[in-house]
Amino acid sequence: MNDAIFEQILEARGLDSEQKRSAFLNPKYEDRHDPFLLPDMQEAVDRLKVAQASQEKITIYGDYDIDGLTATTILSDAFASFGFTSVDNFIPNRFVEGYGLTVDAVERIAATGTKLIVTVDCGSLSHVPISRAKELGLDVIVTDHHNVAAEQPPAIAVVNPKRFLAEHPDAYKTYQLLPTSAGNSAKLYPFVDLAGCGVAFKLVQALQTVLPGLEDGQEKWLLDLVALGTVCDIVTLVDENRANVYWGLKVLSKTRRPGLKALMAVARVDPKQLTTRSLGFALGPRMNAAGRLETAQIALDILTAKDNETAFEKASELDALNLERRTAQDQIFKSAIEQAEQHLADNVLVVSHAEWNHGIVGIVAAKLLEKYHKPTYVLQEMGDEAKGSARSFGRFSAADAIRASDDLIIKGGGHMLAAGVTLPTKNIQAFRERVNHYYNMQNLIHDEEEKLLLPKADVLSYIEDISEELVSKIATLEPFGSGNPQPIICSKNLRVIQVKRMGTEGQHLKLELLGNTKRMHFLAFNAPQHFFVDVGEQVSIWYQPDINEWQGRRTVEGMLLHLSRQ
Repeated sequence: MNDAIFEQILEARGLDSEQKRSAFLNPKYEDRHDPFLLPDMQEAVDRLKVAQASQEKITIYGDYDIDGLTATTILSDAFASFGFTSVDNFIPNRFVEGYGLTVDAVERIAATGTKLIVTVDCGSLSHVPISRAKELGLDVIVTDHHNVAAEQPPAIAVVNPKRFLAEHPDAYKTYQLLPTSAGNSAKLYPFVDLAGCGVAFKLVQALQTVLPGLEDGQEKWLLDLVALGTVCDIVTLVDENRANVYWGLKVLSKTRRPGLKALMAVARVDPKQLTTRSLGFALGPRMNAAGRLETAQIALDILTAKDNETAFEKASELDALNLERRTAQDQIFKSAIEQAEQHLADNVLVVSHAEWNHGIVGIVAAKLLEKYHKPTYVLQEMGDEAKGSARSFGRFSAADAIRASDDLIIKGGGHMLAAGVTLPTKNIQAFRERVNHYYNMQNLIHDEEEKLLLPKADVLSYIEDISEELVSKIATLEPFGSGNPQPIICSKNLRVIQVKRMGTEGQHLKLELLGNTKRMHFLAFNAPQHFFVDVGEQVSIWYQPDINEWQGRRTVEGMLLHLSRQ
């Protein structure tokens, strides 16, 4: 029966032929796309050849999240291999420079003698800072993956696959991927949802064709960084992203980087059992904690550490910062719930407070969305200005709602499901009214939108058929993530045998459920109230099966995602 269930899962994902299945289950790194199909890649390579020949000073300008940090390290390592001898890294401070390239940062970089700035994971909308760089005699190469403007900034090159998405929106269908049957007469890049680190890696591949120092195949040692940045930036894990993460996990399991070895040790991640969950829930939060609370330079230092002593020192520091981040996050979340309860009539939640760290509010916004099933903006009031983050779902665009509030804000933007905004503190109430008005103007029905949050099962099955063998087969679909979520199984007509509350506040749940002949345990962390059913009730559940190992015993359990009473 395991084979039949797994077959249904494959078919539910469109893997309905041996060719598709083979390509999906065994992604080939060699199937990578031509980097010179990316816009302005030739111009970027030509300018870097000049810089290498004359050994100009270069500054790699990153971002303070993991995508930017891994992209910075990818280029820094590769430039060293290519023989660039004067390269600096600049990571902006969230609390000083803020996001992206700034005029002040450009002026400071110019004072160091830099002649060329290469941005990673930012720069596509930095028209004013790049114009200032030109005035100071600096050239700029932008490598980025965020949304672009109608007119590109005055850089030597703007290497961003999203330019094609903006110029040819109808060409890219599912997952921002060109249909294979459509041909490519326009010479578009086939896949435009690369992470920032993915774009930086394509630049490395392009440079390999014209510069000595990094032999073909040796760039694969950079895939540990590509995998980490790609998974943590939550881009779709299809096409090149899937191949890069698939092979990147293998590289990470035997990484040469003392910092990543130390980080895995403090996070209790076994290099032999790496999954995307290891990156997204163990390594990622620790690295991001630095930029959220202090400076992301600490996280960059661990990626570039050359010795074990420094690596473990930085890893311990990141671990402590992550614990501090979790404590602060819990405090903000409790306070934010109190405010949210006062605005339950709103379709879009906007909450704010002077003592909330704006480096953490994005996580809190995601937790509020999960609790209330509403798009959410969480702001820190900093005197006359307030700054914060938004999280959304369904058809409500957090970024478009911000753009509809242009007259009320100082700056803002982002993606459909995640965005950032800065506005005068006095305008918070007006902003709350505006984003709710924008929601209403979209003719969205909250109940219909809320259904989009419900998990969708890949297959309907009896729990009698859920075995360790099936879990092993499902694992072959790794890496899991956006575009390839871990399969969900639905089982119906189960009887509740035992209900056990866990956690300091009884917020976690363990259920023992009975099918026709088999009992099975199901876990839910921070379970919603309706999960706490009574013994004897009949329920239907949606869950992801996994293996629980305890004191040498292996049992199949389910991670509970949704429950409904019969």
